[in-house]
Amino acid sequence: MDVRERCPVDDVALSQLHAAAFDETPRLVAWGERLERHSLSWLGAFDGGRLVGFVNLAWDGDRHAFLLDTVVAPAHRGRGIGRELVTRAVRVASEAGCTWLHADFAADLSPFYLDRCGLTPTAAGLVRLHR
Repeated sequence: MDVRERCPVDDVALSQLHAAAFDETPRLVAWGERLERHSLSWLGAFDGGRLVGFVNLAWDGDRHAFLLDTVVAPAHRGRGIGRELVTRAVRVASEAGCTWLHADFAADLSPFYLDRCGLTPTAAGLVRLHR
């Protein structure tokens, strides 16, 4: 497994990985442009040159970083890829001088984020803007 920070982004490959990981209908997203504009960094996990995992480390430009789009291809889950991506993202945020790293996630992902990745549960609020 090869993990690369700020790897070149293939919009098609990342769109397909994202759709497979979230069990959604694939739609092409301009990931490269989005990441360059809004992210402190991002990391891709590659198996034989094929993208099999990804995490986006967005930020506010100062002290707050945000884990977004943490995905691992279904066939590659259970191998520690997601944990490695999150661990490296935590390190990148810390080295950039961020004080806080935020992550929101569905309840069924609590064992991953809280137990395997060491995040601390916290209260937060959410408003759904579109369906």
